Amino acid sequence: MSSPTPPAASALPADPPGGRRAALVWGVGVCVYLVAVVFRTSLGVAGLDAAERFHVNASALSAFSILQLLVYAGMQIPVGLLVDRLGTRKVLTLGIVLFTVGQLGFALSPSYGTALAARALLGCGDAMTFISVLRLGSRWFPARRGPLIVQVAGLFGVVGNLLSTIVLARTLDGLGWTATFAGSSVAGLVVLVLVVVFLEDHPKGFEPEPVRHAGAAYVRHQIARAWREPGTRLGMWVHFTTQFPAMVFLLLWGMPFLVEAQGLSRGRAGELLTVVVLSNMVVGLVYGQLIARHHAARAPLALGTIGVTALMWAATVAYPADRAPMWLLVSLCAVLGACGPASMIGFDFARPANPPERQGTASGIVNIGGFTASMTTLLAVGVLLDATGGSYRVAFSSVFVLQALGVAQILRLRSRTVRLERERLVASRVEAVHVPV
Repeated sequence: MSSPTPPAASALPADPPGGRRAALVWGVGVCVYLVAVVFRTSLGVAGLDAAERFHVNASALSAFSILQLLVYAGMQIPVGLLVDRLGTRKVLTLGIVLFTVGQLGFALSPSYGTALAARALLGCGDAMTFISVLRLGSRWFPARRGPLIVQVAGLFGVVGNLLSTIVLARTLDGLGWTATFAGSSVAGLVVLVLVVVFLEDHPKGFEPEPVRHAGAAYVRHQIARAWREPGTRLGMWVHFTTQFPAMVFLLLWGMPFLVEAQGLSRGRAGELLTVVVLSNMVVGLVYGQLIARHHAARAPLALGTIGVTALMWAATVAYPADRAPMWLLVSLCAVLGACGPASMIGFDFARPANPPERQGTASGIVNIGGFTASMTTLLAVGVLLDATGGSYRVAFSSVFVLQALGVAQILRLRSRTVRLERERLVASRVEAVHVPV
């Protein structure tokens, strides 16, 4: 009989080896995600330009991001099923084509309606990237690297956000709308070539078991089994509650809030948005290392991030003077930087709760959470701004409603998820010990 070895200390027999080849292939995948995030967040620095170009009010402006996120959220489960069924390479290729055409269409749109259609197409392609990258990481790296791989993937998204905030903001001022958005769409063609040439679904010798497809029955089975896992639902609510404040701020309303309500120049507002992105990069690396070493830190980190975010958001919107001091705005942006890394924790709850053939579907369910919350809040802020004559203090208070809902669900599901994980870990250790010689 072999001596017992804790699963966390050594790779399981079916674990892929990782290595340089894995880093290259996975690097191509995260480059696709980076470009998708650049396209997704490009409206965040162009919101005021879009309002002027298409002659729309706050509610109509928010419709750009709401429609984009609505398509994104609605596509998550179908994309998860597609990734489980077709593999990463095919889904990423389709996603690149869609989001590149969407970005180019947004550049050339002559009217508000065609611009909306372009953002919807962009959201559809964007929806195919992150779940594909998560699946790619799980196929090429050992399971023990999972938390770090997820955070590093999120970090590439932050780099994309940073490029959008710095580069696109400057090119908009210098080159104008059409040249900026049309020129950025070239990045989509670059990553398309990289995917076609370099990307593979899995290492040789680690082919997954073929998935039996049974039409609608298969789809219902995959979704139902993933949803029944408390870890999947907990992951969705963690993603729901942590991600959306920063997403709302970066995707659309941060720049108008800082310029119109706080009286900052667009250049200084762009610098504050950069603080969010830089903070995200630092916190992502810290969270990834902490969770990889201390699995029990997941829920405390998520809840702690939610609490500090709520505190700084309340301090900013409730500040007694008309304008918050710069130190408070910087502090708010630094704290918002932790929202993205905290949302990645949701995938660390769903992954151990689901077998490999259901990872894409479970990840899709988790990813719906934050984007649903973001979409709801984007709409609420736009409607409240129009209803109150531009009161950001009232409009931004809608954030607290969704945070309260999410925290209640996290606390409800947390103990059951942890108990099931513990039982599965014990069972896996027993199975590892009782292996015939």
